[in-house]
Order: sequence, then C-alpha cells, then structure tokens
Amino acid sequence: MIAIDTNLLIYSHREDSKFHPEAKALIDSLRHQSAPWAIPWPCVHEFTGIVTHGSIFKPPTLLNQAFASIDAWMAGGNLHLLAESQGYFEKLRELASAAKLSGPRIHDARIAALCLHHGVRELWTADRDFSLFPKLKTRNPLIKK
Repeated sequence: MIAIDTNLLIYSHREDSKFHPEAKALIDSLRHQSAPWAIPWPCVHEFTGIVTHGSIFKPPTLLNQAFASIDAWMAGGNLHLLAESQGYFEKLRELASAAKLSGPRIHDARIAALCLHHGVRELWTADRDFSLFPKLKTRNPLIKK
C-alpha cells in the first residue's frame, strides 16, 4: 500500500501550486484504481490546517472546501486512514530514538511510525526529512527518474 504525505495533498488541492497538475493527477490515479492507498490521520489534520491558514495562502481555502477535498479522496472507497493502535507507540519510540529526534521532527516520526505500523510499502512525499527513517521506503513521485 502507498501512503501520501501532506505536501502532495496540498499540491493536489491548491491550484496555485506549481506542482498542482502533477500532484492532482497522482492523487486522482490512486482514487480511481482498485488497489488500497493510505493517508495518515496527522496528514489529514496538517492538510486542513495549512490550506485554510490565511498567513500561508492568499486567499486561504475555505474550511468546507478543504473538507470537500478529503470527502472526494474517501469517496473512492479504497482509501485507508492510518491511525494509532496497539503496537504503534513502540514504532514511534524506536524511530524517534534511533534518529535522536526532538521538537517538530517528532511529527515526521509519527507519520513514519504509522506507515510502518500499518505495513505501508512506500510513502510518497516531497519532504526529504523522511530520509531519517531508513526502514520506511519513500519516493518523490514529482521527480522524474
């Protein structure tokens, strides 16, 4: 299963992003296939907070529009939202301790731990910080090989 990080969700949603066409096509391809794909719950929260933030986007996305995007992603029936469950905390502890993390980097460890805990085979992200977690395979699908 492939999981999607916040930045790709934002790019796919915000038409003013220079990566919008590619990111929207990627998300749409996942939505319309039969294979399962995933978004960690922290990425849903972060997406909503960022796209509706008036200091980040002018104009910001209206809250109902942000929720409509999330509804559209869920409408395909093949999206799994990754949440904490028994065994997750051990993964978080392992990743954060191995990378000697503190502060805001714990957020990335949370996403990585959720992905590993749920058997995600690859996280699609434009964030290089996930290289701190070598057990999680990552790829930036916006970069052509």
